Amino acid sequence: MTSKHWLLLVGTVVVAVLAGVAGGAVPMPLGEVWAALFGQGDATQVAIVRNLRLPRIALGLAVGAGLAVSGTALQATLRNPLAEPYLLGVSGGAAAGAVLAVTLGFASPLLLPIAAFVGAALAVLVVLLVARAVSGHADPRVLLMAGVVVGAFCTAAIMVGLATAPENSVRGALWWMMGSLGDAQWRSVRWVAAYVAFGIALLVLWARDVDVLALGEDAAASLGLPVERVTRRIYFAASLLAAATVAGAGLIGFVGLIVPAIARALGARNTREAIVASALAGAALVVFADLAARTVLRPAELPLGAVTALIGVPFFLWRLRGLK
Repeated sequence: MTSKHWLLLVGTVVVAVLAGVAGGAVPMPLGEVWAALFGQGDATQVAIVRNLRLPRIALGLAVGAGLAVSGTALQATLRNPLAEPYLLGVSGGAAAGAVLAVTLGFASPLLLPIAAFVGAALAVLVVLLVARAVSGHADPRVLLMAGVVVGAFCTAAIMVGLATAPENSVRGALWWMMGSLGDAQWRSVRWVAAYVAFGIALLVLWARDVDVLALGEDAAASLGLPVERVTRRIYFAASLLAAATVAGAGLIGFVGLIVPAIARALGARNTREAIVASALAGAALVVFADLAARTVLRPAELPLGAVTALIGVPFFLWRLRGLK
């Protein structure tokens, strides 16, 4: 990637942050936003900017980066441009683990991502076992079908769990399942950001192995790469990223599908470049999508997952048509 592409990505993130802080149910000029950041001006605007919009944008940046990098790693490992956490059932498993943790009373910002990760890891294991049982190996097309089935099963399990939940908590849980940054608070944002940063760091560290694995299992093995161990590592890190995003903002699909394609279109030549570029592009995409969710039907707010799906589903069908 050229320096112009990197500047474009960084500039897009900056524009997304400024637009996210200024836009919303109560639009603000950038001058007033700047004053509110330093505690000056109207007290209501200061509270809106500091306590509502800034943590929301910070969570959106972390969630977007995590989902995009998870999709990048899965696509490179599976050699399938349609692979992403939502379609492979990873996000659904994470959501089921998180809902179970909440039901059992383990809803702290530290423990919730761990419970979501356990659910995501189990979903990945089931998807891989199903794919290998059907085709004898991890066939990409079978993986997608298995992921859809596992995701549907996890959604059904969540619905069963919510059937016995108190009425006042069902609406919030359903909203969380559709994806939202509305409950962002600095304490939870810090934990989500820490998990996302750890997952991205692992994938950057293992980027060379992913490059070799992208050549194919036989070619990677002939070069001395321990294919099974490396594959499990990548799934571990990708599942951790998906789990952290689900714990922080609920189910948000298709970000991990769209953004890696953007990174490749900008000229990312290897996995390390693609990871960094995807993190920046994913962060900007989620912040812009959240801004649309807050403003399209102002003062009502759309589910963030619905907004990303409206973008992602046509993109998925277009990519699916290109695989013929």
